Parts: sequence; C-alpha cells; structure tokens
Amino acid sequence: MPEASEAKAPAKKNRKKKVVPRLLKGRGQAHIQSTYNNTIVSITDQNGSVLAWSSAGKCGFKGAKKATPYAAGVVVKEVIDKCKDYGIKEVDVLIKGIGPAREGAIRALATYGVQIASIKDVTPVPHNGCRPKKPRRI
Repeated sequence: MPEASEAKAPAKKNRKKKVVPRLLKGRGQAHIQSTYNNTIVSITDQNGSVLAWSSAGKCGFKGAKKATPYAAGVVVKEVIDKCKDYGIKEVDVLIKGIGPAREGAIRALATYGVQIASIKDVTPVPHNGCRPKKPRRI
C-alpha cells in the first residue's frame, strides 16, 4: 500500500527562473585575456562576479582569425551588448596575456561608449619557474 500513496503525489515541474539583472553603481571590471590563439573578455562587478563574457571562438571565428584585433572588437561589442542591462558605464581594464588582440580590445571598449578608468597589466610572469617551451623553427 505505501506505493499507492507515493504515486498520488503531484510531480514538480522544472521551471526556469527569470534572471533579473541587478543594477550596479555604473562601475565594473573588464578582464581581457589575450593569447596567441584566442581572446576572452569578461565583464565583472567590483566583487569579481561575472556579469557577461564572450570569446572569439564563441563569436564564430575559427583558427588563426580568433587572435586578430578585429575579432577582439567583435567580442567586446557582444559583451557590452550583454551587460547593458546592468548599467555599467565605467570599467577598470585588467589585461592578461601577450596576444596580438590586446590593444584592439581596449580600443573597442573605448569606442563602444564605456569609460576606461584604469588599465592594469596582470600578465603572470614567472620568477624563473617552469622551463619554457622550445621556440618554433619555421
């Protein structure tokens, strides 16, 4: 008999919660990771919680085109469009990596109407840690 009582319980439906953007004070951080193969841009609040992110591969670029300055501009535009609801008008830019799209991403941020408060290079530099890869011979 206990099986019958379990069957009568109504099944819970999985409902998606509508995400309501929390309005910020207009200031955030733009994390730009530029490698030789790709460019990743994340917009966070002052605490570091990610509000929006995108990458060149996510925007449809493939292969060597992912590391171009043009791809970085497209990535920045997509990220800014995603985080318009949060009311971010001013960002601190944190750049990591030595890829070719570093400056392209910063120029795109300035072009699309976001004030740049500061630019900081946070590229990790080893204090003679691991042995680096051998250089390519072409």
